[in-house]
Amino acid sequence: MAHHARRQCCRARVMNSGTDADAPAPYYALGPDDVLDALEQLGFPCDGRLLELNSYENRVYQVGLEDAEPVVVKFYRPGRWSDAAIQEEHSFSRELADRDVPVIAPLDVQGGSLHHHGGFRLAVYPRRGGRAPELDRADHRVWLGRFLGRLHAVGAVAPFRHRPRLELAQGREAVDYVLANDLVPGFLMEAYRSTVDDLMDRLARVWDRGSQVPWIRLHGDCHPGNILWTDAGPHFVDLDDALSGPPIQDLWMLLSGDRQEMTLQLSDILEGYEDFFEFDPVQLHLVEALRTLRIIRHATWLARRWDDPAFPKAFPWFGEPRFWEDHVLSLREQAALLDEPPLIL
Repeated sequence: MAHHARRQCCRARVMNSGTDADAPAPYYALGPDDVLDALEQLGFPCDGRLLELNSYENRVYQVGLEDAEPVVVKFYRPGRWSDAAIQEEHSFSRELADRDVPVIAPLDVQGGSLHHHGGFRLAVYPRRGGRAPELDRADHRVWLGRFLGRLHAVGAVAPFRHRPRLELAQGREAVDYVLANDLVPGFLMEAYRSTVDDLMDRLARVWDRGSQVPWIRLHGDCHPGNILWTDAGPHFVDLDDALSGPPIQDLWMLLSGDRQEMTLQLSDILEGYEDFFEFDPVQLHLVEALRTLRIIRHATWLARRWDDPAFPKAFPWFGEPRFWEDHVLSLREQAALLDEPPLIL
């Protein structure tokens, strides 16, 4: 009876915090009881405590256990990845962890790491805390560089077979989706269309110059929010976007500010990085190209996910004309940056 009461309390907390339990696809069928039932069927004695963590693409929860540390369970967005692609992500995580690269790999439970429950696929992870890295500190940047150099040294050992490859065509596909769905306000349509057409031509020229390095297995989404820092150093908590691409893809998102500031930041990162993996400077041609590609794809990502109630709540400004005005302005700024020479080490 006490266990049932804890579940009812948990359900009320999660629903009041904005869960999608009663919302349309893709997570309408995933409620608090489903999360707890899935874990209990895997042998985890849940105590009823359930905390929804900050995640949009997937649903991620911290779940309390009886007489044990909490675990984190990730429910994958239906239809996004194949089972083989998820398994390959898990295998890469374990390969990194086995070589003492600090990533959080999923737990092997009942003979595997990928599980199914109620139409969803899920994985269970140990809970690991931490704080955001202080990227204004040179010692943190050098440490992150060592970390990423080790990650890339492992990533270069073998290729992905089921994970995606970073391609310039993904930018054109994103633009075509926006245009086909009339997402841009009419008064901005011509400005958007001419800007992205010009950008795609510029990106093609830059891409040819900078993509001569071998593509390797990468984290893929190496922004500071995916890095947790402790006194023992940094660790990654999410390889959901792992892909094949140029190594600079895992470095450029750690750079910010003006040209001089980014040059200093990159110099510190590479000081640690090149202790473990060689960096080919030809990749520097791709920094602003990759930033541009991300800006283009981000708008389409929001549009594709708009029927998920978590997105209008988290990004209410996306539905406003001002978003597209700012988006076009950002793209024009990127066009100017693509005309500048690459960073020089």
